[in-house]
Amino acid sequence: MVPPTVQDRLGDLLVREGLVTDDQLQKGLSEARSTKTRIGHALVKLGFVEEPDLVRALARHYRIPAVDLSRVTVDAKILRLVPGEVAIKHLALPLRRVGRTLTVAMVNPTDLGAVDDLKFVTRHDIDPVLAGEVSLRRELEKYYEAVDDRMAEILTDILDEADVEVLEEHEEEVSVQALREQIDAAPVVRFINGLLSDAVNRGASDIHIEPYEREIRVRYRIDGALQEVMKPPFKMKAALTSRIKILADLNIAERRVPQDGRIKLRLKNKVVDFRVSTLPVIFGEKIVLRILDRGNLTLDLTKFGFEPKAERDFMHAIAQPYGMVLVTGPTGSGKTTTLYSALSQVNTEEVNIMTAEDPVEYNIHGINQVLVRTEIGMSFANALRAFLRQDPNIIMVGEVRDLETGSISVKAALTGHLVLSTLHTNDAPSTITRLIDMGLEPFNVASALSLVTAQRLVRRICGSCKEVVSYPAEYFQSARIAEEYAKRVTFYRGKGCDRCSGSGYKGRQGLYEVMAISGRIRKLIMSEESTDDLRIAAIEEGMLTLRMDGLKKVERGVTTLEEVVKETTEVT
Repeated sequence: MVPPTVQDRLGDLLVREGLVTDDQLQKGLSEARSTKTRIGHALVKLGFVEEPDLVRALARHYRIPAVDLSRVTVDAKILRLVPGEVAIKHLALPLRRVGRTLTVAMVNPTDLGAVDDLKFVTRHDIDPVLAGEVSLRRELEKYYEAVDDRMAEILTDILDEADVEVLEEHEEEVSVQALREQIDAAPVVRFINGLLSDAVNRGASDIHIEPYEREIRVRYRIDGALQEVMKPPFKMKAALTSRIKILADLNIAERRVPQDGRIKLRLKNKVVDFRVSTLPVIFGEKIVLRILDRGNLTLDLTKFGFEPKAERDFMHAIAQPYGMVLVTGPTGSGKTTTLYSALSQVNTEEVNIMTAEDPVEYNIHGINQVLVRTEIGMSFANALRAFLRQDPNIIMVGEVRDLETGSISVKAALTGHLVLSTLHTNDAPSTITRLIDMGLEPFNVASALSLVTAQRLVRRICGSCKEVVSYPAEYFQSARIAEEYAKRVTFYRGKGCDRCSGSGYKGRQGLYEVMAISGRIRKLIMSEESTDDLRIAAIEEGMLTLRMDGLKKVERGVTTLEEVVKETTEVT
C-alpha cells in the first residue's frame, strides 16, 4: 500500500493539472486504501481519468519518458532477463536492450530500491520509463502469468520441429514404457528439444539444469562463463529429469546415485552429441549436458593462436616418429581439442593411430579410438598394454593419472612410438616435477619427453563493440604488470552489445606455454633440478610463459587485461 502522504501529493498534482476534482480525489483515495493499490490505478478504475492523460501528467512531473505499451511487443529473450516474480513484485516490464543498458517500463520509476533490484538481477544498467499501471498489469499478466502454458513454446523462434530428430543409439532396446512416457509428456518433449537446439545455436558448451527448493534454474556456459537463461515451472521438474534420462538411456527409477549417458540429436543438417551427467542433490537431481558439436571443432593448429616459435616447436615435436608430447592445464582449458588437432595433423594412411579416452568426445575417421571403462578392467594402463600388441605408430592416452600409466607411456615413447597425453599441472616446467613425484625415473623422463605445452582459454573481445579502455596505475601494480608495458600498449574492452549478449566477449582464444625439451633441459631433468631452474632455462631458450603469451594477445587487442590476469600468474 502506498503511504497516504505520497497518495496525497500525487492527488494534489492531478487536481492542479485539472484531471480530477477534489471530490473525485477523495473517492479515489478511499478506493486506493481499501484495495491496497496506488491512487492512479484507483482513479483509472473508477473512470475519473483516462490512463494516457494520467501517464502524460506523471511524465511531466517526473521528467521521465512515457511509453504506450499497446504499441510495444517484447522479445522473449528480453523477457527472460527479468524473472516473473521480480517483474510482478516491482511492476516492471523489460522492453529492449542496447549494449549493457536495459529499458524497463515501470509504474514508479523513482523507486530506487526497485531499480537496484532490477540492476542486480539482470546485471544491466537500468533505464526506467513510465507506464500506466492498468496497462502494465495487463501486459505483465500477458507475458508472465501464462508462463506455465508458454514454457513449451518459449524457444519457438529458433526451433522448427522438422529440424530436430532424436537419434536412438539402440532403437531396438527402447521399452514400451519409455515410449509411452515420451508420448504422454509431449509439451516436455518439445521443451527439451527446443532447449537443446537453443543451446547449440547460441554456441554453449554446457547446459546446467539445477533444482532448488522452490525453483528450477537453467544456465548455459558460453565462452567459459555461466549465464542464466530461464526458470522453467517448478512442477515440470520430475518430467524434465525423466525425459533427459530417457533420451540418455539412463535408469529413470534410480535417483540416489550419479549416472552418465549420451544423447545424439540431428539438428537441421548436423548431428550433435550431448554427454549427460546426473548428480543427486538435496532437492532432486542436477543435470549437466556437455555439448560436443563437431561443427564448432577447429582442428587446424595454425588457427589456434600459437606464437611463431611455439608453433614451430609444437609442429616439430608431433612430426617426430617417437617421443612423448604432453598437454597440461585445468579441466575445460581445451587440452583434448589440442590433442585431436595434433592427431589430425599426423593422420595419414601410412600410420596406425590408437587412442584411449574417457570418454571419447569426438569420433575422428582413420583413428582407432577406445573407450576406457575402469569398472570392467579396461583402464588406461590395460588399454596401453593392448595397444602395444596392435602395431601402433602413434598412441594417445587421455590422461596420465598414475605411475602405471606413466611407466607404460614412457616405455612406448622410448621404443619407437609417438605418445600424446594430458596431465593436470599449472604450467609446463612443473609437469617435469609432477612426473618424477609420480615415481618415474628422471633419466626416463628426460629421454622420453619431447615437449610440454601448458594452456588456458580466455574470452575474445567482441568485434562489434570493441573500445579503448584505460586502467589506473594501482591496477597494474596489483596485477604485477610492468610499467613500461602499461605505457606503450593500447588496451581494449567490449562495451557490450546484442551480438555478445551484453558481455563484451565473443568466442575464446588459447594461451600457450610451449616448452621444448632441449639438451640443456634434459641435463637439468636428469640432475633433478627445481621447477624454477627448469623455467629459467626454458625462458632463456625462448619459451613464453602463459602470462607473457597472454600479454601479447592483449597487445594485439584479442582479449582484455582482466582475462589474462584472471587466468595466469606472474612468475618471478
